[in-house]
Formats: sequence, C-alpha cells, structure tokens
Amino acid sequence: MSRILVVGSVNMDLAMTTDRLPALGETAAARGFACHPGGKGANQAVAAARLGAQVAMLGCVGDDAFGRELRAHLQAQGVDASRLRMADAPTGVASIAVCGGDNAILVAPGANHCLRPEHLGAEASAFAAADAVLVQLEIPLETAARAAELAERHGKPLLLNPAPAQALPPELLRRVVLLLPNEHELHAALGSPGEDWRELLARHPGRVLMTRGRDGAYFCEASGRLRHLPGHVVQAVDSTGAGDAFCGALAAFLPLGLEEAARRANAAAALSVTRPGAQSGMPSLAELDAFLSSLA
Repeated sequence: MSRILVVGSVNMDLAMTTDRLPALGETAAARGFACHPGGKGANQAVAAARLGAQVAMLGCVGDDAFGRELRAHLQAQGVDASRLRMADAPTGVASIAVCGGDNAILVAPGANHCLRPEHLGAEASAFAAADAVLVQLEIPLETAARAAELAERHGKPLLLNPAPAQALPPELLRRVVLLLPNEHELHAALGSPGEDWRELLARHPGRVLMTRGRDGAYFCEASGRLRHLPGHVVQAVDSTGAGDAFCGALAAFLPLGLEEAARRANAAAALSVTRPGAQSGMPSLAELDAFLSSLA
C-alpha cells in the first residue's frame, strides 16, 4: 500500500448544470444545482485513497460549515485529515458550470491561501512517513516550493500537478521528480509558449507525464522514445476532477512503474467522468479492476 502525503487545496464545489454557458453579461437558467466536495488537493487525495493508498492530507479550511463538512468527508473516504489546519478565512469554494460533459470553473481560494511555508516545517513527520508527496498549485507557490524542499530533504519523490497553470521557478522544477501537467500547463510551467510539446517532453525524459484529455497521456523514455498511453471512450457526464483522478491514481500506482501507473491512471480518469461531481466520481479499486478487465 503506497503512503502518500498530499499538500494542497480543499474546496466546496458549487455546481450548476446548464444546456449552454452564458455569454458575458448574460444571465442564463440552470437545470440543477448541487454541492460537491472538491479542491484539487482533496480530489487527488480521495482518488488515491479509493484505490487503496494510505493518504494524509495537509491543507487549510475555514472555521465554517463547509470546512467542517469537508473535513468529515475526507475522513469518511479514508483520508487522514488530522493535518488540516483551521484558518481565519472562509473555506475555499469553486463555482462550476457543467454543460454537456464539459465545465467552466471560477475559484475563490479562501483558506487555501492561508497554508504558509512555515506551517509545513511542523509536519516533518508526515514527510518522513510518506512514500511520495503529491502537490498542486491551488496553494501559494512558495508553500509548494517548501513542500518540494522538505520532500527532497526526506528523500521522497515529489509529484507536482502544476495547476492552475503558471511558470515555475527553476529551483522548484529541479526538485520535481515527476511533473503531471496537461498540454497548456506544460507550456506555462516550463515557460515555453508555442514550442512543440513533443520537444519539451524529449528534453525531460522520464520526468514529465503530460495528459491530453480523452487522447490519454504521453511521456518520453530515457532513450528519447515518445510513449503514448491511449485514453478510453466513455459516456461523459461531468469532466470535473478527471485530471485529479489521473494524478491521484498515478501516485497510488507509481510503485508499479511509470508506464503501468499511467495505464491505470488513464482508466481511473475515464471512469471519473461517467458520474457527476469531482470526488463522487472517483472510482474504487474494484471498479477500476473491473473496467480494466473488460478491456482485456
């Protein structure tokens, strides 16, 4: 069983289903509304835990109803939420418009931006106990950098999902063992807009695994050979959290090797879009095994 420390965000997703996204300045009617636990960090933590990993979550929530509900939900999903700090700020929220299986998202980070680098120093035992550290960028960049420093100090591989997309400082990139971007995030993270993504992967063999939605994932072997792990065609209901399902699954299965972990992560991401909500769509290990068996 992999032991994963997730350092990242915890949000409440306020999701509305609509037949079309409104134009700028337009008010449009939604067909439905629901609250779903979310946040890229919490999503990835739940994804890994449902697949059998032992997961601890390090983040911040507010002293409010959303914060209490999200803490309880993580614990119910088998995630150790004892390291969630209570911040003097509202719990983060995301407003999500879901349309035809696609989505548009607006995030108010709230308490997530209260997770500071100095808070991580008190969590040395969590870094020491982990097999891998999984980080995203819905927390302050300097906090992500501190997590990378502590992972390196304790000899733990750092997996970084550089989302939302932004340029990464060289010192942080140097400490990343495996970067997990989509195509847009890849260009932003490496500061290479307009450059062919294949060339970028070739310059970082074995250290970057790029996702391309339903097309699957790509990485370069040490030999320079480009590898493609195809995605799966499913009936999409809600794509929210698909990338997080991929990252959480990849971390859970990384001891099996990069190619096998990516194969399973592709399948987990495909299953996640067949149900509404981010965390509610994350598959269990039994569901993933059944899906992979059906493909054989």
